This record gives sequence, C-alpha cells and structure tokens, in this order.
Amino acid sequence: MSSRLLPLAAMEKILKQCGADRVSDKAKVALKNTMEDLADEIATKAVNLAKHAGRVTVKASDVKLAAKS
Repeated sequence: MSSRLLPLAAMEKILKQCGADRVSDKAKVALKNTMEDLADEIATKAVNLAKHAGRVTVKASDVKLAAKS
C-alpha cells in the first residue's frame, strides 16, 4: 500500500495513554510505520482469506483470523 493513513497525533495519543509523559517525534514516526506495516500484513491476509472463501467482501472474521496468524 503506497498511501499512509495514520496521523502522528494519534500515535502520540496512544503512547500517552500507555503512560508516556513525553513523546519524541521519532517515536511517533516509528510507531506509525510499525503499525501501518502490521496493518498492511493483516489486511493482505484478510483479503486472501475472503478470496479463498469465494467472497469479495472482507468480513470482521477474516480480519480477526488474519491477525491471529
């Protein structure tokens, strides 16, 4: 996927909710890149599961199963 979707402000919010008092810009970017890469992997697996089942619609169960593997 070429387009990146997660905003840095959301990364800071997540880190602060987990107990960080301050968050560096590099930490926000690192978390953003990691989460986007993981999301891409899960989405690809979920799409493949839906196709394997003969569906064009990706369901929540596909995403949940893809995230487990």
